[in-house]
Amino acid sequence: MFVLAKLLAFLTQPLAWVVSLLALGLLLQQRWRRTGRALLWGALALLLLQGWEPLPDALLRRLEQQHPAPAQIELQNYAGVIVLGGALESSYVWEGHQQPALNGAAERMTAALPLLQRAPQLRLLFTGGEGELLASAMSEAERARRFYATQGVDPRRLVFESASRTTFENAVLSAALPGVEPTRPWLLLTSAWHMPRAMATFEKAGWNVTPWPADYRAGLATPWHEYSLARGAAKWHTALHEHLGLLVYRLRGRA
Repeated sequence: MFVLAKLLAFLTQPLAWVVSLLALGLLLQQRWRRTGRALLWGALALLLLQGWEPLPDALLRRLEQQHPAPAQIELQNYAGVIVLGGALESSYVWEGHQQPALNGAAERMTAALPLLQRAPQLRLLFTGGEGELLASAMSEAERARRFYATQGVDPRRLVFESASRTTFENAVLSAALPGVEPTRPWLLLTSAWHMPRAMATFEKAGWNVTPWPADYRAGLATPWHEYSLARGAAKWHTALHEHLGLLVYRLRGRA
């Protein structure tokens, strides 16, 4: 499943489609010149279209609006907050210095801190092992441990699950941790666009979870003039990967 997830991550990159069209177009230039030229123009059109952000934002907005955070919440009723991995840079970025390295989903890590301050009884369960295809020197859970240490979080309030590599494994392996009771109320903290798959997977695994989304990528509406090839390609990748991942999880009975 982990290798399949990495394959899907590659196939849902629109820039990979552009490269494929370019390569195929160049290969066909000698024998089928007209077809090759059409593919080259198609690659250019696809590349330019990726930069218009209202299109991928519409897909992301559809995901992000499915599980809003509760307007009012009694934190004393909750056992803790589950933080899903995915917000930390690869382990090689951490090497050679003491500064924590967070990526564009940093809110996954930081949004739990005010909750811990407001409710002293809350525990924080971080779930995330080796997210890279090849093993690295430091698991994501260890990177998370170092991050929360720099934030002054009492280590007695922290629980780490360090073997999972997918959302499904996040849910199943976390439920098996000693001292963790999945049937008690927990807050589930992950990116808003990832929340539909995360909620469905954790509930399927027997967790009693309430969504606490963070890391929003699309607002209520996107101005029509917003255009960026870099941001657009990244948003397309995120939206397509998550929609396809949710479909695969449902077909496999995991969500």
